[in-house]
Amino acid sequence: MTKIKSTTVVAIRHNGEVVIGADGQATLGNTVAKSSVKKLRVLQGGKIVTGFAGSTADAFTLLEKFEEKLGAFGNNMKRSAVELAKEWRTDRMLSKLEAMMIVADADDILIISGNGDVIEPDMEIATIGSGSMYAQSAARAMKQFAPHMTAEEMVRESLNIAADICIYTNHNLVIEKVSG
Repeated sequence: MTKIKSTTVVAIRHNGEVVIGADGQATLGNTVAKSSVKKLRVLQGGKIVTGFAGSTADAFTLLEKFEEKLGAFGNNMKRSAVELAKEWRTDRMLSKLEAMMIVADADDILIISGNGDVIEPDMEIATIGSGSMYAQSAARAMKQFAPHMTAEEMVRESLNIAADICIYTNHNLVIEKVSG
């Protein structure tokens, strides 16, 4: 059975602001299944924002597990991310999930994978999904050569550049700011 997947998610910290954005495309094989999927979730009243890429059902399972970890560890995002990654890697059911997550708060941006990785990205730019390398390249260039831009402008333009190049990314963007 073909899974619904593909997306681009970008998170950037710039000039004290943390913004995360995603496109809205869900792909079933080589067909657009839906063009307005919401791949971001705002948690803790906006203090934590998550984005996911990969199989939709798998991503929702991971999101629920992450919320459980937040509850268990006093809303400590970094600790919750590490505990989720450990469980994801060692649990028989979770280890089969095909998704990735970006989680961001006012202090950290993290990429969580099923290999047990919790990655703090370089240059305070995190990207996941099929268009991630296009978006990351664009974001790095903007941070280096256009530092006058806001984090939101950088996220929006990174996603638009990825959508112009990646057939699995569209221009229906959802962008969220992390509240401090």
